[in-house]
Amino acid sequence: MKYNFPMFGFLLLTFVAAGAQVASHTPTVFTQPPAQGPAKPAPMVMAKPVVSVNGSVLTDTDLVREEYAIFPYARQHNGIPKDLEPGIREGALKMIIFEELVYQEALHRKMTISAATMRHAEVDFRKQFATPEEFNALMQSEFQGSEHLLQEKIRRSLLIDALLKTEVDNKSTVSPDEIRAYYDKNPARFQHPETFTFQSISIFPPANATANQVKEGRTRAEQALRQAKATKTVEEFGTLAEKISDDDYRVMMGEHKPAPVDQLAPQVVKALLAMKPGEVSDLLQIEQAYTIVRLKEHTPAGKAKFDDVKAQLEKELPQIKKNQIRTALDKKLRQDAKIEAM
Repeated sequence: MKYNFPMFGFLLLTFVAAGAQVASHTPTVFTQPPAQGPAKPAPMVMAKPVVSVNGSVLTDTDLVREEYAIFPYARQHNGIPKDLEPGIREGALKMIIFEELVYQEALHRKMTISAATMRHAEVDFRKQFATPEEFNALMQSEFQGSEHLLQEKIRRSLLIDALLKTEVDNKSTVSPDEIRAYYDKNPARFQHPETFTFQSISIFPPANATANQVKEGRTRAEQALRQAKATKTVEEFGTLAEKISDDDYRVMMGEHKPAPVDQLAPQVVKALLAMKPGEVSDLLQIEQAYTIVRLKEHTPAGKAKFDDVKAQLEKELPQIKKNQIRTALDKKLRQDAKIEAM
């Protein structure tokens, strides 16, 4: 069962078989297995300190929360895969330190959360639990039944969210002029190679084919060519490919995504260059296999037009700017911070 939580920094829980393990704030979702009878409090586990940030101790519980946020499939994998664990742990540690530094900066600036905002956030949070028992189980396992502890976690989360909105989100907007300037200053990025979009039907002989099998393959390929030449539309050619083609593209009606020239066999390129969209090639022999192609689109090498990439850049550039500002904020907050591994 998942619970959406509207706050950035709230420490979200993931209950697992061994007890109440927790995932971080980042995916603002509580994740629990389907209820199997009345909810019961998870056993308490003593948290071990892992890092001190200006005297504030963060524990392995905080770290696990963040690890499960970075790798939300941990439950399905019975934990984090060993080969991914070092990188995920390093990223999780950096994130919980960053969160704590942001929280401390919010306190330093004397930022506050209104009583109305707190009430609204807590009401929204409670609404996500199917039963009072579910909520009470979480309160006992994570907050020792203390409403005060829960409210402090919510307040901390809202303060982190508020500071990041001021220092990161509000400064991450990108104007239309900036988008155009990026396009003009990075022409190489928008260059694209010559490509072909086409459909294919391929006939493969069996491995170590005998002379008779090779001959039979040729006969089959010629029959396929006559059928392919008779098709008039993408759908007709695709249906035929599904029925008779031996290559893996048959499950996609023989369709290939735009392919650069240097990724295609010379025989195929030569045939496609001589064709118009909708035309079907003659039989092409590539080693022992026979191929028939139908051209859909030929795109010469060139530069994508601004209007064609504008929407993509409108989404991409603010995120790039946001990451840059966030990184700069992290660096600034760490400058005079005392961070000690424990």
